[in-house]
Amino acid sequence: MVQRFAGAIRQSFDEVFDGQRTGRYSLKQLSKVEKTYIGTKVEILVQAEFGLQRGHRMDYLVAGEEVDAKWSMTSGAWMIPREAVGELCLCMTADDERSIFSVGIIRADDLHLGSKGNQDRKRRLNALGLKAMHWLERNGQLPENLLLNLGKETRSAILDEELSGQERVNQLFRLVQDRLVRREVVLTVARQDDGPKRVRDARKLLQPEGIVILGHQGNHPRIAQVLGLSIPPKGSWVAVRLAPAARAEPDTVEIGSGQWRLARETEPMHPGPIDYQ
Repeated sequence: MVQRFAGAIRQSFDEVFDGQRTGRYSLKQLSKVEKTYIGTKVEILVQAEFGLQRGHRMDYLVAGEEVDAKWSMTSGAWMIPREAVGELCLCMTADDERSIFSVGIIRADDLHLGSKGNQDRKRRLNALGLKAMHWLERNGQLPENLLLNLGKETRSAILDEELSGQERVNQLFRLVQDRLVRREVVLTVARQDDGPKRVRDARKLLQPEGIVILGHQGNHPRIAQVLGLSIPPKGSWVAVRLAPAARAEPDTVEIGSGQWRLARETEPMHPGPIDYQ
């Protein structure tokens, strides 16, 4: 359940960023209206992910109970409208920079709400309400917004507008290694419909530098596991630079007819394995 909430929230951010068309990856790049729409997108995708029915009065109908979906970019700042007072509220929030999210549920009785409302007469949960929150997940791990968390110089080198889409994808896997790269990141970097194809081409183009790009199919999970890397889930990749290894060396992996290990930062580049499917 926790991973499903995390995935729906991550997808909501990514769809509003619309990186493939816009190249955006940060909330700071969105308009005020777009930031507001994230809450609507979360509501829609959570409903789809869990197959929830629409409520008669509130957003969802869960086990016969009306449940209102509430989103806030700030934990604890959910605004409860008059029509939701006394109803169950599914309260969701996320911090994209810290890669965390929280989901809780509470019945928004008057006792749990502040006495003052905003101009729309919506009221925030008070201290008692926050204490009464039943957390389904608190500060859980949100799939990383990789581009947001890269150093400025690295990010600029990857997103260089003077490079082609293929060259930007090459830069991504050249400069970002031993970290999961999601499909949405590749689409944002490539700015093309066939972003995943750019990954397949990058494997060939980066082979002379010893860089391999591992996915979820074929021998890739085995190679990643032996090398101590995260095994990429479907739609993700991880890149590393390899060097030839002697059979007696520890932490080596057999690829084709050769033995390989993680390259040391200081050693020169050596062409990597050609076929590691």
